[in-house]
Amino acid sequence: MTTKISYAIAFLLGLGMVFLGARFFSSPEVATAAFGIRFNSNGDYSFHHIKGIRDIFSGILLCALVLMKERRALGVMLVVATIIPVSDMITVLEKSYTSVPQAIPHIVATIICSVVGILLLTAKPQIKTPSK
Repeated sequence: MTTKISYAIAFLLGLGMVFLGARFFSSPEVATAAFGIRFNSNGDYSFHHIKGIRDIFSGILLCALVLMKERRALGVMLVVATIIPVSDMITVLEKSYTSVPQAIPHIVATIICSVVGILLLTAKPQIKTPSK
């Protein structure tokens, strides 16, 4: 049961990442503000494209691992990928114009990635018995 819930959370996280990444392409200023930083692009959205494609790739990979039921690979990815929201949180908190409220999405993502990843890695593999 825990594995199924972890898969569901990981899949929703993947869909969320695809949405967030797509927003960096479709509404870069909105996405940057939601990320928690100010960024004066002067019409150059290179940063937004880099951030957007990173999120889209991560989201698609999460969804693919869930759909292929690659429990261990998904767990490893989530635990290792925790470095991304931690780094994002530090970046947001280092700004003089931000505080904890702007870092909350990154804190939540860190908790979700680490907890779900650990649950998937510590889950016992289900042994399927042949039906008669």
